[in-house]
Amino acid sequence: MNRSLLFVQASCIAAFGTVTHASIADFETPREGFAGEIFTDNGITFSRLNDVSGMNPDGSSYGPGEYGRQFIVENATLAINDFPGVLGGAHALSFGNSFIAGENLSINVLSSFHISTGRVENAASLDMLLFENGPWGGITISLDATLGGNLVASDSFVISDLGGRDGLVGRSLSIDGVGFDSLEVSARWDDGTYAAFAGLVDNVAITPTPGAMTMLAMGSVAMLRRKRSI
Repeated sequence: MNRSLLFVQASCIAAFGTVTHASIADFETPREGFAGEIFTDNGITFSRLNDVSGMNPDGSSYGPGEYGRQFIVENATLAINDFPGVLGGAHALSFGNSFIAGENLSINVLSSFHISTGRVENAASLDMLLFENGPWGGITISLDATLGGNLVASDSFVISDLGGRDGLVGRSLSIDGVGFDSLEVSARWDDGTYAAFAGLVDNVAITPTPGAMTMLAMGSVAMLRRKRSI
């Protein structure tokens, strides 16, 4: 085998070893404040916030954009101090129409949003701080992964419905071992109708599909072999 072919194979193997590392959106680099209707942190793009209609916990309905379309980088220091195992750093992702500047914070209501990187990925996870019980009990929070518009994997939990006053709790959602090109975080009732909940999101991690770089390596080697044979 000639030196050029060995170099291509080594380069592809090296690339394969690096791209499988997860990208993590921890919202620490952006300053606190409104981040726009489409927001990207460390290669992970957040979009389509609250672009659905649904039913509130009190039975009333809401329309697209009613809870706001702006993503917000929130200084969540006080919440992070109380929930160190859930949130990290000093910032978290919030949603909607308002935020409180400084270490105090607001935890806003949302219905759904989408996450993507523009590529086919293999795994994803995120952490949430949200209200349980009270009016929120019984709502299902889901992380749905799709490929070409088709659902390929999902993870979910049901918000506790123990009655009494609502309180904050930390939860996580994850997808692993399946190719997807888009994610949706959403709140829904049992019949599939969109619902609403109040929460923050942090530590969004997305891992590329290993097979993508395997195919790149095979293609590069095959092209070089073809060129040498001409």
